[in-house]
Amino acid sequence: MSTIKFSGNSSAFYSDLKARVNTYFKEKSISTHGDHRSLIKVIVLMTLFLGCYPLLVFNLLPGAWSILALVVLGLVTAAIGFNIMHDGAHGSLSKSPFVNKLAALSLNMLGASSFLWNIKHNVIHHSFTNVDDHDDDILNEPFFRMTKRQPKLSAHKYQHLYFPIAYGLMYIAWVFFLDFKKYFQRRIADREDIKLTVSQHIGFWLTKITYIFLFVVLPLQFYSLPAYLFGYFIYAFTTGLVTSVVFQLAHTVEETDFIYPESEVHVLNTDWATHQVRTTANFATRNKFVTWAVGGLNFQVEHHLFPKIAHVHYPALSKIVKEVCQKYNLPYHEQATVRGAILSHIRFLRDMGRS
Repeated sequence: MSTIKFSGNSSAFYSDLKARVNTYFKEKSISTHGDHRSLIKVIVLMTLFLGCYPLLVFNLLPGAWSILALVVLGLVTAAIGFNIMHDGAHGSLSKSPFVNKLAALSLNMLGASSFLWNIKHNVIHHSFTNVDDHDDDILNEPFFRMTKRQPKLSAHKYQHLYFPIAYGLMYIAWVFFLDFKKYFQRRIADREDIKLTVSQHIGFWLTKITYIFLFVVLPLQFYSLPAYLFGYFIYAFTTGLVTSVVFQLAHTVEETDFIYPESEVHVLNTDWATHQVRTTANFATRNKFVTWAVGGLNFQVEHHLFPKIAHVHYPALSKIVKEVCQKYNLPYHEQATVRGAILSHIRFLRDMGRS
């Protein structure tokens, strides 16, 4: 268990905000879960994935078209994670717990362990966002230095230049290395001695074996090894780059705060909701296509404050959140465009690598 806690969650800011959000849903007579927009998105993304996969695996496309399809499959894979898996894992996609569980398991279809990701993301990241040594999302040593306390290596001077390559390799690392590291060490960040049931052990190995068969063994029956490696690299690199960039733009930018608790400190001098506002940032919230594609993760402030509310409601909630933040003199970090957010992330990496 974590050695730190927040001072509470009963601040006037959060009480006021929750009351206004509850009033919004009550007055609109709508559910906090997904609606027809979520269903349409599930159908579109799964149709694209299940359409591209057999065309590529069975080598049914000519070279140029196969490269395009590989990129599309990579983008769709990332979008499934953003839209279907993510909402399902937070229990917000549907009113049905079974549907949410099924949606969360789409991550296993893509080769990663939903059990380990739930601990990493839902339990740790959403509790201790940007807290040094506690949030696993900012523990990317030795490849990146993302907090002032992490050791600075000479290579970090260039991390703002090589990050696209490293991010592109992240999906491969996640599926074939990082999951196994967490599984065998039974540790994620400061969370140690993670327990797995028999079914969770079986689920982990079944996930990996199935993925290797579907994405390695089966394609190799229709491609030479060099052709397969080239194609898989394009697919995996696209998935990794898009996934990593979207998640990094939400927290590791110039505007957000980072917390450095002393070893003897067990209670942070802030409430959880205020902490989320200070450590989280939005981007391109007026871009409807970006919002659709990334599953509302560009409304990261709203997501961190209300993770159990489906992302289709975030654009409406953002007006409420911004107004309440202004009332209580709290920051509302936001970049108007994707380009602006990426540039802020690049400057953040540069400063961390040189300071």
